Amino acid sequence: MKPVQDVNPGRKGDGGGGQVGRPRIRQIFLGALLVALAAMVLWLRFGAAPTAAPVVQVIRATATVGMRAPSTPSRAAATATATVPPTNPPVSNTPAAGNDSALPIPPTASATASGTPLPSSTSALPTMTPTNPRATATGTPTPEPTNTSTVTPIPPTATPRSCAGAMPRCTPEEMLPGRLLIADSGNSRLVEVTAAKHVLWTFPRPGDLLPGQAFVDPDDAFFTPDWQSIVTNQEGAQTLGRIDYRTHRLTWQYGHLYTRGSAPGYLNEPDDAYQLPNGLVTVADIRNCRILFLSPKGTVARQYGITGYCVHDPPRTFASPNGDTPLPDGGMLVTEIGGNHVDRLSATGKLIFDLTIPWVSYASDAQLLADGSVLLADYSRPGNIVRVSTRGQLLWRYAPTQASDILNHPSLAIMLPNGLIAANDDWNHRVVLIDPARQAIVWQYGVTGVPGSAPGYLDIPDGVDFHPASSLAAIGRMVKATRAPPASG
Repeated sequence: MKPVQDVNPGRKGDGGGGQVGRPRIRQIFLGALLVALAAMVLWLRFGAAPTAAPVVQVIRATATVGMRAPSTPSRAAATATATVPPTNPPVSNTPAAGNDSALPIPPTASATASGTPLPSSTSALPTMTPTNPRATATGTPTPEPTNTSTVTPIPPTATPRSCAGAMPRCTPEEMLPGRLLIADSGNSRLVEVTAAKHVLWTFPRPGDLLPGQAFVDPDDAFFTPDWQSIVTNQEGAQTLGRIDYRTHRLTWQYGHLYTRGSAPGYLNEPDDAYQLPNGLVTVADIRNCRILFLSPKGTVARQYGITGYCVHDPPRTFASPNGDTPLPDGGMLVTEIGGNHVDRLSATGKLIFDLTIPWVSYASDAQLLADGSVLLADYSRPGNIVRVSTRGQLLWRYAPTQASDILNHPSLAIMLPNGLIAANDDWNHRVVLIDPARQAIVWQYGVTGVPGSAPGYLDIPDGVDFHPASSLAAIGRMVKATRAPPASG
């Protein structure tokens, strides 16, 4: 608005001719007040309003980070999630120079594999399955496309003391509250080591094998449910065996040494032999594409798959199964090399879920964890270890890229009660404990890249099992320890 003009010429000067009366002064004052009010209204209408829109946008962006991702996330939502401040080291999929191959990562997993940091709050993480896996054992769910741009640390168990990300850090005895049984394939032996890297048990010792018995190339070794014996599979030798832990005697065998076959009594690359509570022994017969249930007399009591028919169609047929992990509910977790599948079967052989694992090149020996998720190794170089949900979501991944840390054909990963992960890194000739929260190896037995048979050395360790201290006390057998020199990384 223009200012009010004074029409009285005597107003100018300090002694000029006209004086301004009180009514005129009142008019000028009211006019100025109206001008000020009008200016304030215009400022409020056109000056302050434009700043409100950015505030709304910021709030919406923040809300996007905190909400669960939709089944088909938009690019904007994925970008917003990827900007969450890190709380743990990122996981990278970039192979180091000189590696044999890179891991194929599907588009839905690229954000995770590229090193997206962990979220600062678990409120935005995918919902986990219940601790009791039976609660969700219905149907055959198809993996949904999900936003896997964040990596979830594995939740530690309550007892013993959790060592996953623990501060202060756990002592070696807390990291390994018991012993590790190692199938030292290249040395054709089993060794049991402590946290202090002492060898407390080995098989075979001189005189342990009777005339006519052989023990070569143990691929895996697992304790029986009563902890009194160890069941092994000698994959290259085409045989199975059971060893009495106390007497060091080979008490049961199946197969024909170095002879492949599919007829009764024959195997073709047997893998992961376990004894069930009912006394049957299961084995994944890889090249025969079947899973056998063997009686103590050596007869086939049951079979999954059709011999020689290697097609993925569980539970009818399987594509080269290399894992047959027994479950507490009487079911089984089957790992198939062909197509990198993990299948959960009920106690009656019904298919519960069928997962395709795109983050591995060679699926190996899947294990079901207490929360219902699946942990498995990638038998390749560079190798990695992944944990996925029963809906196919990537929850955690260990895929180091530094030359000293790269995994070289890891074949088995198991979770210890304290939340650490034990894994045999076969072609690096070592067994390691991994802290999933820190994304780091915190303990190892064996010298990285150096095979050997002396104390502190391994030669292609192809299997591992955990022997808890509680079962050791129950067995009550003490064996003189042979101190091993510390194994350097």
